[in-house]
Amino acid sequence: MPQLEIVDLKASYGPHTVLERINLSVEKGEIVSLIGPSGSGKSTLLRVLMGLLQPEHGSVRLNGSEVNYADRMAVRALRLDIAIVFQQYNLFQNMTVIDNVMITPTRIKRWPRAEVEQNAINLLTRVGLAHRLHAYPDELSGGQQQRVAIARALALKPKVLLLDEVTAALDPELVNEVLDTIRELASDGITMFIVSHEMSFVREVSSKVVFMAGGHVIETGTPQQLFDAPRETRTQEFVGKILRH
Repeated sequence: MPQLEIVDLKASYGPHTVLERINLSVEKGEIVSLIGPSGSGKSTLLRVLMGLLQPEHGSVRLNGSEVNYADRMAVRALRLDIAIVFQQYNLFQNMTVIDNVMITPTRIKRWPRAEVEQNAINLLTRVGLAHRLHAYPDELSGGQQQRVAIARALALKPKVLLLDEVTAALDPELVNEVLDTIRELASDGITMFIVSHEMSFVREVSSKVVFMAGGHVIETGTPQQLFDAPRETRTQEFVGKILRH
């Protein structure tokens, strides 16, 4: 049984359809990268999965159970199993790094503070920030803030992690430190959806690549198949352009 299954999904912003006939099946531990031109629906798909945009049609099943996006309590429960990291870090500027990571597990899940604190230290150590536990966000570089955001997302021990162009707002020299963190997480067996324009990284880390255009899934395959031998004309056009640059 797939860990996450998306069936005939449709979503719109007002009268404008942004996703249509989306079908994807994801096994536990898969690293799924969503690629495609701007406006193709990649980030919107992540927003739908998180319940930030309610689908008009279709279904999402997590571990075999259909998510009821019309039910506020169901969406709240879902967000304990699926976490998202956005382009912008969205850290609390008046809290230290470790407090940013601890806030949701202590206030929402009400886990014991000592356990949460140790987990936060472990996560921040893992992303290379053990020396900045008591720093404030404005004392960190953009890459460091993004790594804090990733640690915060992992603090709830989600089953699925969504990464929405997490390097897009970074200066080029800071990109690799965030990508290195994601590489490390990929070895853990956590299921991930990655929206990224870093194609060499996508090729390296993904178990499955999904090419989207115009709100549709055009083609899905392994990195080797999709980059080296794409079947669909639209995929061939996109891959041909990005490989020339």
